[in-house]
Amino acid sequence: MLLSGVARNDTPLQRIRFALIGLVGVFAAGTFGYMALGLTFIEALYQTVFTVATVGFTEVFDRTNGLMIFTIVLIVVGVGVVLYNLGVLAEAVTEGHLRELLGRRRMDRTIAELSGHVIVCGYGRVGRAAIGHLLDTAHAAVAIDIDQGRMTSCPVPYVVGDASDDETLIAAGIMRARALICALDTDADTTYATLSARALRPDLVIIGRARTVDSKHKIVRAGATRAVNPQLIGGRRMASFALHADVAEFLDGVMHNDEVDHEFEQLRVPASSPFAGRRLADIEMFRDMSVPVLAIRAPRKGSFITNPPRSTVIEPGATLILLASSEQIAAVHLAAGTTD
Repeated sequence: MLLSGVARNDTPLQRIRFALIGLVGVFAAGTFGYMALGLTFIEALYQTVFTVATVGFTEVFDRTNGLMIFTIVLIVVGVGVVLYNLGVLAEAVTEGHLRELLGRRRMDRTIAELSGHVIVCGYGRVGRAAIGHLLDTAHAAVAIDIDQGRMTSCPVPYVVGDASDDETLIAAGIMRARALICALDTDADTTYATLSARALRPDLVIIGRARTVDSKHKIVRAGATRAVNPQLIGGRRMASFALHADVAEFLDGVMHNDEVDHEFEQLRVPASSPFAGRRLADIEMFRDMSVPVLAIRAPRKGSFITNPPRSTVIEPGATLILLASSEQIAAVHLAAGTTD
């Protein structure tokens, strides 16, 4: 069940709704009751309002036993419901429920307006690191975690709920998302969440966190685009720094350091692009090496051609791996007719 933030089915919200429904019910019952005893609709509504409000106006009817008994019952029930409403409202204000509810509504509106964002399932150490990098690179993100306590310091919009639940994923905007990172506490949770996400979005890029090497294959079979083992990657990076420190530092700077002017970019060339079917030598920015093409990947996740010769033809659906400045990357996307 979805519990988004101060969730939609949160107990304080249920009490507020119940209190308001009770108040409306009292007014409706009072109005129809007086009408049944001979008053017009306006007279009945007027009598009900000032009776429940206990303001003490003169009755609009001639006193009869039936009307007086009904008024007594209405006063007792109505005052009780009004006091209950005041108590619920006071609790919501003093305990912060109302503020949290309004904040949740604003957050829901923010998520509803997002498109092309990345959903991060699991706000543990890996999830926090992923969100931190997304924020550093100016990418919108939405977090999902089942533990409300974890989310108090979350810097991005979030949904509290089970990441394998369709309702939770839809609330996080999966139908408009660019990618999903699944970094839940167990491989089983990651597998179930991956299955749910893939069923909702067959075209979505899904990156799953695998705690063991063996579980990587299972998560991929469940529908992940790629499964990543943080310990394995961390160990390899440490070894790279030990053996090729300068190369590793350069790659680390380009990938993760905002102060470095250049960055890696992947450019997928659709069939409609002006680049499709042309040689690298036919495109000025590639011919003069102002934007280096480090590799080309064949369509449908084919093999990489590293340091491709200028005579290489760019097939429709191929992916170009570039190293360029932000301005150059924007210019390449503009020339290729693609979205940055």
